[in-house]
Amino acid sequence: MRFSELEGADVGVWGAGREIGSFADRLARRLPSARIVVAAFDARPAEDVAVSLRAPEARVVVAEEVGGDALVAALSGCDVVVRSPGVSIHRPELRAVLETGTPVTTATALWLAERGGEGVIGVTGTKGKSTTAALAAHLARAAGRTAHLAGNIGVPALDLLDREPAEVTIVELSSYHIADLDTGPQVALITSLFREHTDWHGSERAYRADKLRLLGLPGVRTAVINARDERLRGELSAGAHPDLETIAYGVADGWDVVPEGVALRGELRAASAELPLRGEHNALNVCGALAALEVLSIRPSPLARALAGFAPLPHRLEPVAEREGILWVNDSISTTPESTAAALASFPGRELILIAGGQDRGQDYARLGRVLAEASVTAIGVPSTGPRLIAAARDAGVPPTRAIEVPDLREAVARARALCAPGAVILLSPAAPSYDNYRSFEERGERFRALADRS
Repeated sequence: MRFSELEGADVGVWGAGREIGSFADRLARRLPSARIVVAAFDARPAEDVAVSLRAPEARVVVAEEVGGDALVAALSGCDVVVRSPGVSIHRPELRAVLETGTPVTTATALWLAERGGEGVIGVTGTKGKSTTAALAAHLARAAGRTAHLAGNIGVPALDLLDREPAEVTIVELSSYHIADLDTGPQVALITSLFREHTDWHGSERAYRADKLRLLGLPGVRTAVINARDERLRGELSAGAHPDLETIAYGVADGWDVVPEGVALRGELRAASAELPLRGEHNALNVCGALAALEVLSIRPSPLARALAGFAPLPHRLEPVAEREGILWVNDSISTTPESTAAALASFPGRELILIAGGQDRGQDYARLGRVLAEASVTAIGVPSTGPRLIAAARDAGVPPTRAIEVPDLREAVARARALCAPGAVILLSPAAPSYDNYRSFEERGERFRALADRS
């Protein structure tokens, strides 16, 4: 379904946030005969929520108050339901709405269908997608092309309706978007795939399936795949999409990370010192962005000059303070053991103190525990998963003096400062989401920054 097809429709929305706000604004201004008639929320919204949606006459339905049957009845009376990405398509209420024949979509899906995916690079993955998307936009502009950045990063996709079309649009797509997307981007880039968001998808298997369905969508012509993700490579080598052009990066005959930097088919294109981001995983993100752009015949050169000026995204291996020879690094975006392991590998030869822990989503910390032991990292665990992480570290051989539980982030920062010597790195890389104690990973990162500033 395209956005323009909503003219005259009665629309239901479920949830709030940037995407729904953008949708409501564009609907009111561009399709005045369409109207939001139902606004559904899981919990009680602010009293002025219907006004904020530019639909003061809309019926506001609070799921926890009316129950599932009434919610389904209200939404099924609409011509279409536009959900916030945070509202899981796997919820029984949405499944029931779909069974009535009422279509369910997202604002991003409406924009992609409007565009037909042409000239769009869709970037997804468990980790690395925001950085890779931002790099792709930066490099496209450095090559003299017009580029928009939208989706999870940049502006909501529907905001682009108010802008002149660009030569390339990079859209960061979460699994929440892809689960019911019906039109894909011309180029689909997958950075990595490992266990995450099982509460939203119901299982790791469903999460992987929802991510990988991107490659089978109409409009997708080329898949760009991180070949260093062995499981992902194996899943795609089984011939699931025989008509899809597949380009691998992280391999010797393509864009690859070598000890000296980033290379194309063995030829060094940018030295390690010229890369704007720390860590091999970020060098691999550069490779992914370059491989995707090359599909659209965009080749920034010289690469070192094109990369100059790229600013690291907040909360991603972000240095927030350096005093008395101690570097404080905020990597609050790392919500999985795998991404925390990659962060630890970004500081070779330096003493490391890791602060980790957060919402429990059944993470397996055994491998991360072994990484901590092998790298002689001091680990400080905070609730809720801190105790499990510390137990895994001790099981792997980290002595109790370097595997410490504390009650909160304030105490973790104080203990880290007391334990480290000049030249050390104190790294917040939680290996878990933030929602047990913070509203977002951004809030958690800002709290760490404030504590580091006072230490």
